[in-house]
Amino acid sequence: DPSVSPQSESYWGNVNPIGIRSCYDEGKRAAETLFTDYHHQYNVDIAIARIFNTYGPRMAIEDGRVVSNFIVQALKGEPITIYGTGDQTRSFCYVSDLIDGLTGLFESGEHGPINLGNPNEFTMIELANLVIELTNSSSTLEFRELPSDDPKQRKPDISLAKEKLDWEPRIQLREGLTETIKHFSTRI
Repeated sequence: DPSVSPQSESYWGNVNPIGIRSCYDEGKRAAETLFTDYHHQYNVDIAIARIFNTYGPRMAIEDGRVVSNFIVQALKGEPITIYGTGDQTRSFCYVSDLIDGLTGLFESGEHGPINLGNPNEFTMIELANLVIELTNSSSTLEFRELPSDDPKQRKPDISLAKEKLDWEPRIQLREGLTETIKHFSTRI
């Protein structure tokens, strides 16, 4: 769980280094460290993007992320699986917005890290209900135990991206989900 919200680039995180999710969290931290050290030691041009939850039409159907899980469950009429109380929040960035942000970062000469994500937060219950509405599904919500070390909140501070890259996301969740669902429905 982050101890500050929204999370800026200066926030170093609050990670359990031996938890069930540690390989994911620490892997990203190690990558930033290695890139930065390589930049300092060999003067290699780098750009570090801190990518927050991204979704879109070409996601793998069984990738295990919340957006694809909810859409697949809703399209199949299965219960939507929510871990914990469903009050935990995430911010979802549509893939074309992320690509614009990455392109801007690569062309800017900035080294980063720079947060790229959509700062609008949604609870898992809000996301599930929106997916049910947009798919016109009869799915119900099914609550399960929250996995250990699952963050309760994720929200990027994109002030630096706005300032340095003149970037912010344009596609909001309803519009992005509509496109994503349209593509998923042809694959299920």
